[in-house]
Amino acid sequence: MGVKIAKAMGHHVTVISSSDKKREEAMEHLGADAYVVSSDADQMAAAIDTLDYIIDTVPVFHPMEPYLSLLKVDGKLIITGVINEPMQFVTPAIMLGRKSIIGTFIGSMEEAQEMLEFCKEKGLTSMIEMVEMDYVNQAMERLERNDVRYRFVVDVARSKL
Repeated sequence: MGVKIAKAMGHHVTVISSSDKKREEAMEHLGADAYVVSSDADQMAAAIDTLDYIIDTVPVFHPMEPYLSLLKVDGKLIITGVINEPMQFVTPAIMLGRKSIIGTFIGSMEEAQEMLEFCKEKGLTSMIEMVEMDYVNQAMERLERNDVRYRFVVDVARSKL
């Protein structure tokens, strides 16, 4: 949704992923303008000092320096993925270029309502996979394998309870 919302707000959006597997989805279905493979040194080097913001959704420990280097002066790395380990980076990575690292879980009720209204106005919808209750165990297994795009929604009304 972040890609779709940012595009609807008029931003140039770059998706960063560890492999090329999501490129078509990011570009064709979500509307990203660019795609960078973080494991490709040449692509990462080409993206240095090009981004105003990075929304980091990765919920596991990962090095910060490669991403901080992509930010322009006064850029912000916004963390939304919960990481249960201390972050590690060398301080010049943020001091050079006055970069900031900030985090957020969710906005206020008013902000959530504002975003829902914006999505309605722009016709933005989330990508979901609807499942019934008898599929919940398989859905959980698929979540563990990272085999879902992007959310499961349990259809309780149609489930055989």
